[in-house]
Amino acid sequence: MFGIYFGRYLIDQGIISEKQYNDLIDNTKNSKVQMGLLAVETGLMTEQQTKEVNMLQQQEDKRFGDIAIEKGYLTEDDVTDLLDRQGDTYLLYIQALLENNILTMDQIRSEIINFRRAKGLSTLDLEAIKTGDVDRIIPIFVKDESLPDYIKEYILLTSRNIVRFVDRFFRMDKIGKITQYNAELCATQHIVGGYSFYTALCGDEKGISKVAKGFASTAFPVDSIGEEIDALDAANEFMNCNNGLFATVLSDNNINVVVESPVMKRNHTIIHANENMYKVPLFVEDYQLDLIICFEDDSFGIEE
Repeated sequence: MFGIYFGRYLIDQGIISEKQYNDLIDNTKNSKVQMGLLAVETGLMTEQQTKEVNMLQQQEDKRFGDIAIEKGYLTEDDVTDLLDRQGDTYLLYIQALLENNILTMDQIRSEIINFRRAKGLSTLDLEAIKTGDVDRIIPIFVKDESLPDYIKEYILLTSRNIVRFVDRFFRMDKIGKITQYNAELCATQHIVGGYSFYTALCGDEKGISKVAKGFASTAFPVDSIGEEIDALDAANEFMNCNNGLFATVLSDNNINVVVESPVMKRNHTIIHANENMYKVPLFVEDYQLDLIICFEDDSFGIEE
């Protein structure tokens, strides 16, 4: 996920193009991190030492780790640990930037600092994004103290399910409090009981189709006569599945809720509330959708 967040920043800064961004992401999907880069990033070797080992590899038919052990730069345990980390998505993206001669290592380090400052991230936030762990990344964007814990948990569960069922390269942006939202298409659902709140997944035709494509390929690729599933219907089914799973989580904690039947809105729709309504920006294959959540507000309304 680091490449998704950092890559979009590099586009905003004019450092890479959309095509380069897509090529870099594709590059990381089927690659492994080079041992030398791993050794430098973990502090086990210097850049000069890795260059020396790389030059020796051109003269000897030996693996990087074997030469590094012979030189006394690494131990066998070090090599084993580094091999286990060769799928590190953060380092894969750094490697892709280097291999494509887009940035030098010094420039990468400088831009990562600029990225952290521009996005208002703490050092711990940045480290969380580097891990690619959705459970560590999403809390970065839901720090608003006015949000009840159960709403934060709902956003986290929804994010997990998008990664699981729709797009593993999904990303989120910071949420914002709103009083009105104009939706082109949306799938809405009301949860009532121990906790009561409204949910709506909104987007344009392209965004909704991305959710539908990802979820339908997991849940129901085609119907019995081979026709493609309607995009909004599939997105609606995703929300129904997601909210049902959340109800199960609450039930396990002795909190009972009822998930009402989902409602699809195919026309321009205005969602409004006086307070406690939030927009959660979600990006599926880089198409933005918005998760609208409203809780503890009787003024909530949906109008076409």
